[in-house]
Amino acid sequence: MHITLGVNTGFAINRYPDPDDWTSIVAEELGLNTVQFTADLLNPDLPEAVVRRQSEVIRDLCDKKGIRVESTFTSQFTRVNHVMHPVPEIQRAWVEWFKKFFRLSADLGAVGGGSHFGILSCRDNADPVLREQFLRRGVDAWRELSEYAAEIGFHYMIWEPMSVPREVGETIAATRDIQGRCKAGFAVPMLLCLDVDHGDLQSNDPKDTDPHAWIREFAREAPCIHIKQSLRDKGGHYPFTAAYNANGKIIPDEILATLRASGAEACTLFLEVSHRERWPFDYTVVSDLKESVEYWRSAVQSANAGTGAG
Repeated sequence: MHITLGVNTGFAINRYPDPDDWTSIVAEELGLNTVQFTADLLNPDLPEAVVRRQSEVIRDLCDKKGIRVESTFTSQFTRVNHVMHPVPEIQRAWVEWFKKFFRLSADLGAVGGGSHFGILSCRDNADPVLREQFLRRGVDAWRELSEYAAEIGFHYMIWEPMSVPREVGETIAATRDIQGRCKAGFAVPMLLCLDVDHGDLQSNDPKDTDPHAWIREFAREAPCIHIKQSLRDKGGHYPFTAAYNANGKIIPDEILATLRASGAEACTLFLEVSHRERWPFDYTVVSDLKESVEYWRSAVQSANAGTGAG
């Protein structure tokens, strides 16, 4: 299999909003050429002319600096109920929002895009009948979006299994259920963006919080995985710095070995690291990312050389 190391642009939100800044960090500071672009850097609900001009700026800068926008995803400010919002007209607005986001994504050169599946309100999640109704509504919305995705040339859509039932896909079984629902009538495949730090801590099955179990089960359906360091006693969007790696449970060689054994042909690992808006973390973002890239780079290179991927 071939493994690519990339970065999710969530690190840049409100810190490095100028495209010239974040593309320079990716290409020159991190030495990476693959990104997962996040909606919060250019919300498609901005005026159409603004979105069009800015997408051209981003695409031009990426081309000049050798960066490929492989996929797109929602992020901090768009981590909302969207296609399972309890108010029908708001839910409908989010379906249309995703169409604009996918159009922007295609303009940036992405071959896929997505989000979490949808988030249920506490009320709707607590009622089994309502929960099922909203899950079906979510599937219908993604099915409609798949038709638009096919029109604009997407290869796939992606959704991210989360960590509590209300946010969907909290266990391997729950994720398999959604994957089974998202097949009939879908114009492009509904695939997964796995996350090494997700899974339901309340599950009775230890596999549901084991990133290796998730990779073994779903790697062939996951073109990308969000990676971040997670401590042995709790989760977190931590960088792969020496301080966190000392007590971290995400070991590059082990993750890559599981990927190789999964039978997947290719996968992009996107660093998805979050820093608090507090001292000193707010100003260690780039240095922490650089250290994280170096922590992974040699392991990825060795894994690709070992499989003849180059």
